[in-house]
Amino acid sequence: MKYNVRGENIEVTPAIRDYVENKIGKIERYFDSTDNAECKVNLKVYNNQQKIEVTIPMTGLVLRAEESHDDLYAAIDLVVDKLERQIRKHKTKVNRKLRDTGSPKYLFNEVIDNGAPAHVTVEDEEDEADLVRTKRYNLKPMDSEEAILQMNLLGHNFFVFLNAATNETNVVYKRNDGKYGLIESY
Repeated sequence: MKYNVRGENIEVTPAIRDYVENKIGKIERYFDSTDNAECKVNLKVYNNQQKIEVTIPMTGLVLRAEESHDDLYAAIDLVVDKLERQIRKHKTKVNRKLRDTGSPKYLFNEVIDNGAPAHVTVEDEEDEADLVRTKRYNLKPMDSEEAILQMNLLGHNFFVFLNAATNETNVVYKRNDGKYGLIESY
C-alpha cells in the first residue's frame, strides 16, 4: 500500500509518518492484495484538537474514516479501529452475498482474532441495516433557505425538497460545524 500523508497546521515528522503507516498497515491483512492501493491520510490540528481523515479507494469499495481527539496518536488508533469495523461489516455482507450466489471468490481474507489468516469461515458481528420505517410525501417546491427553516422546525438533520429554481430534488443538511450543506442531483 502506498501512503500519502499530509498535514494541515502540523508538520508531518518521520515519527508521525512511521506511526501512521504501521497502524494503518495492519488492515492490509484483510485484503488479498493491496499492491496498487493508495491510502490518503490527512492530519489536522485546530484549537488543540487533533483530527485524522483516512481514505482508501479500492476497486468497488472506498474505505473512509475520520476521528478527532486531544492526542494525535490516540486519534490514529481510533481511526484504525473504525476502519477495521467497516471492513468486517462490509466483508460479512460481501461474503454472505457471494455464498448465496455460489461464487467461491471472496473480496477479503478471513482473519481470526490473533491476526493470522484463517482458512475457515468466521462469522463476524453483523450490524444489519434494518429498514424500520418508510415515509412518503409530496415534495414542495421551495428555495434552500425555506428548506433549512422547515428542517429546523421539524428538528431533523436533513430535509429533502424540490428546488423551485431548478425543479430538481435537493437535500439540505446540518453539518458537524453547525453550518448547512446542500446536495444537488445532476
